[in-house]
Amino acid sequence: MKKGAPSFFVLPGGAVEQALSGTLTGLELIDQTLERRFVLLDCHDQSLRRSGRLLIETEGRLLFFDNTGRSCAQNAKGQGRFVQDLPDGEVAQALVGFPQLRALIPITEGQMRQSDFVLRDDLQKTRLRGKVLTLSTGELQVTALYLQRLKGNHRAFAETRNALFADAGAATGVEALFDALMPGQLPYMAKPVVELTCNEPAAQAATEIIRTFLKVARANETGVIADLDTEFLHDYRVALRRIRSVISLFKGAYSEAQTTELKTCFSDLMAPTGRLRDLDVYLLEKDLFYNLLPISLHAGLDEMFSRFQAERKAELTRLRRRLRGASYANHMAHLEHLFEDATHLEPGPNAGLGAYDYACALIWKRYRKLCKLARSITPETPDAQIHELRIRCKKLRYLMEFFAPLFHKSAFKTIIKPLKKLQDNLGNFNDCSVQQVSLLAFAAQQDDVQLSLAAGGLITVLNQKQQAERNRIMANFQHFDSAEIRDLFRSLFHHKKG
Repeated sequence: MKKGAPSFFVLPGGAVEQALSGTLTGLELIDQTLERRFVLLDCHDQSLRRSGRLLIETEGRLLFFDNTGRSCAQNAKGQGRFVQDLPDGEVAQALVGFPQLRALIPITEGQMRQSDFVLRDDLQKTRLRGKVLTLSTGELQVTALYLQRLKGNHRAFAETRNALFADAGAATGVEALFDALMPGQLPYMAKPVVELTCNEPAAQAATEIIRTFLKVARANETGVIADLDTEFLHDYRVALRRIRSVISLFKGAYSEAQTTELKTCFSDLMAPTGRLRDLDVYLLEKDLFYNLLPISLHAGLDEMFSRFQAERKAELTRLRRRLRGASYANHMAHLEHLFEDATHLEPGPNAGLGAYDYACALIWKRYRKLCKLARSITPETPDAQIHELRIRCKKLRYLMEFFAPLFHKSAFKTIIKPLKKLQDNLGNFNDCSVQQVSLLAFAAQQDDVQLSLAAGGLITVLNQKQQAERNRIMANFQHFDSAEIRDLFRSLFHHKKG
């Protein structure tokens, strides 16, 4: 197949014969199915849709299609499952790259008819093969065609493709099918880009960013309650953390009293989710922990994870009750109204500053403070100081990502990359440190000898990993602090006002 040649077409309407009448001469439908129920599956952030892939479950079978015309099927149920847990088969293989931590969930559902078709010439010779799907969700109907070009029949493929465009008004790609079945419904994004303008007042920019990430947090509430996968809670927490960062980092955008009130408000929203997230991390790393310790300590791990699982169940029950409660609903409704417009909030001394100059001043100051601290890190530096470095890296990255639309994309990418790498090292270091403290406290509360031995073994291994990560932090900071990166930061931010 010629690279870039579309093989997947979407036509309006549900009747195949009407949609293709006068367009595909010699069309013959074969193996037509009766109308049956279908569920279109993807994860919450629609990874399949973004990669040009389509997954449908119907009557205990999974059907896969993609933009290149590839199609396959296998017996399996996908809803509520993780791709790595699907039985071996063509569809499971076609789903390579799907996020391991995300569950397959229904995106939309309705009725479906499926047919194979062939195009024959006057001599009844097959010129082209393909598949037709007719999907209906209530009043919306769409016909999808997958063309298979046969060897030696490139002309037939090209003629059919051109006819679909010219005569039938076809669109191409999986995205067109989603648009037809769910008009106006954009894919969920955990990190949406908020488009800012250079002269936009700082308070307005802050309000727009907070409003955007408040919507992200709320989009995850149903998934947290349903416990579909652990990423719903993770995204919920990250969205709230970004909001807290805006409130903290956008100095003077809001009044001091308003800033204090908002900090408390969003800290209170985060607090009930902390322990559940910690337990999720432990349980997600279960296999790693077993691999780290000898078999003689596995009995203690069995008991430890059994208790973690029981505690997680209790924490989830508490969080579900909170998220379903009237008090939470009223509180979130109040916040949504508050951030509808910057005029609902008390302005601070920097509220009217233009976003561009404001961003330059904030980022340059954060960058200098980070470098000053990082250059003092040695093999003997206390953990608390490295923890502070992690926080400063996170704040700098958040600032840069919030204001990224105002700056040169390529230069930003160059300086963000080593910052992300340093952040990863610092995150790993912090995880090891936090887990050691948590495991030590957990073991102190237990009276099970095997469990205590397993916890002690993990603490030893985590301490060794933590020390190795410290060395990586020092090495990767050297790259982040290179002359090239320093010059880029200076050219982007330091020559600006403030």
